[in-house]
Amino acid sequence: MNQGTAPHSVNAARLTTLGPAGEQARRAEACGSKPFGQGHERFEGHPADRAFHALIGRLTAGLSPAALTLAYFDWFIHLASAPERQLEMSADALRSMSHFMDCVTYQISADASPWNCIKPQPQDRRFANQGWELPPFNLMAQGFLLAQQWWHNATTGVQGVSHQNAAIVEFSVRQMLDMLAPSNFAISNPEVIERAFHSRGENFVTGLRNWASDCAALVPGGEVKRAREFEVGRNLAMSPGKIVYRNELIELIQYSPSTENVRQEPILIVPAWIMKYYILDLSPRNSLVKYLIDSGFTVFMISWKNPTAEDRDRSFEDYRREGVEAAVIKVQEIVPDRDIHAMGYCLGGTLLSIAAAAMAKSGSSGLKSITLLAAQTDFTDAGELTLFINESQVAFLEDMMWKRGVLDAGQMAGTFRILRSNDLVWSRVVREYLMGERASESDLMAWNADSTRMPYRMHSDYLRKLFLDNDLAEGRYLVDGKPIVLSDIQTPMFIVGTVRDHVAPWKSTYKMHFLAHSDITYVLTSGGHNAGILSPPGEQGHSYQILETSANAPYIGPDDWLQVAPAFEGSWWIEWKKWLDARSDGLCAPPPIGAHGIDTQQLPDAPGSYVHLT
Repeated sequence: MNQGTAPHSVNAARLTTLGPAGEQARRAEACGSKPFGQGHERFEGHPADRAFHALIGRLTAGLSPAALTLAYFDWFIHLASAPERQLEMSADALRSMSHFMDCVTYQISADASPWNCIKPQPQDRRFANQGWELPPFNLMAQGFLLAQQWWHNATTGVQGVSHQNAAIVEFSVRQMLDMLAPSNFAISNPEVIERAFHSRGENFVTGLRNWASDCAALVPGGEVKRAREFEVGRNLAMSPGKIVYRNELIELIQYSPSTENVRQEPILIVPAWIMKYYILDLSPRNSLVKYLIDSGFTVFMISWKNPTAEDRDRSFEDYRREGVEAAVIKVQEIVPDRDIHAMGYCLGGTLLSIAAAAMAKSGSSGLKSITLLAAQTDFTDAGELTLFINESQVAFLEDMMWKRGVLDAGQMAGTFRILRSNDLVWSRVVREYLMGERASESDLMAWNADSTRMPYRMHSDYLRKLFLDNDLAEGRYLVDGKPIVLSDIQTPMFIVGTVRDHVAPWKSTYKMHFLAHSDITYVLTSGGHNAGILSPPGEQGHSYQILETSANAPYIGPDDWLQVAPAFEGSWWIEWKKWLDARSDGLCAPPPIGAHGIDTQQLPDAPGSYVHLT
């Protein structure tokens, strides 16, 4: 009898504790199901709907029409209910028109000076040519800048509009206006007119050929073969080494030493798989790998496989396990009893941070130091790239990737070009199609054209867990089913941000100061996401600020940091080498290439095979 009543007593106590929700859970459990809102995965959508969205995505360059429509509706409905704001905008328009007419009258006079009405921003190079200082071109430029200024004011500061929707509207309007800039048309661009006069129109003929060649390259099977100045293995990715490990996701390169002795601790570099690894091993004069090897370090590099539709179900956790974790195990096998200087670039730095937090939690870090280059771990301030990250846009991208199995390289490249359309789109249109010029190829340009793809599931994990929900910074990111926190990281960190980074804004990378419990040396270098990282010593035009903050020091905000961090001319690479030297235990003979007992002649040479996959 007692045995029969005990379960009833337990269930009664359980229902008393849980209340009506507990009763619902019990009944659902008895029926073999789960109550609504508990234990269910996110709804994935119907196949027909997803195929339809994928078709639309091909017409909209991957932008969600719903997200754009909702943003404009949010802006319009709040503006429509703000009559005083409307009057203010009307008054601004009248003032701008009056100001412009005064400028027109002023320029007729003999002592007229250009840009007396409005000046371009310092970073706006569209009107830098002296021809824009002459009428009527100067008036066209000023009229355009006034219109651009008015639309910026009209799309921002409307009370009640959500921050993201306001940013989407402002960004999209700016893109449309940039397309209509007078610099983009032959008849209104004084530089193009001058070139046409001197070349007797030959620039238009050459520009037409350039346009036809680019169009042919876009047609499936119609790639135009051009003489390439830079090729992987010939004058790119030339640092000698061997592939010492390979799985279905990575090849691990161990580079050959160039010095008699090396630091005892090896360096493991984790690049982003959104790019080919050799961004860090370009031509010898521009190679960070070569600089480290020549400085006496043993260097390992991960080379990621370019995924295909067959890799569609690879998750972000697969990249951690089969990428960073597998590489760390192999490096420790080749260089036993030594901790590792780990470095991650861009998305590779984000993944390295996750792996480091997981290893710290398990008590088996094996990392002597951590270096992050232009890598984010908190995504609440990720710049204009977050305009493409909301529930509607992510679901739309997921549907596109679901059909193909991957996110195409062209889609990612197009998104990054849109973020800097004046520099990467319209300036190129003017130079190549109107001026009839082709920019000479550089090692960085050749690398930039060697694009990669992203697996469906991994990219969805990345967008949702990191960008959309910010799980990593807020302690909800799961590794092996358990949450990890970046505050478990106590390893010394060297973090690099770049001033003009449009992918990982430096203030976003700076947030590691209050996420990790580490001594952090932060460097802010000139340049952008790629050019700022490529900063070889001896090359002119580089500068940086640097400041070390101990784990127990009071927090310094980024704006205050700018005021107190010392500034220097030159390459931050030298500072990183000094920092690594201070955290290394002296010199030793170079370790063997590959595992002990392995014939190096049987190991494939660097750069390996994965880097050649297209």
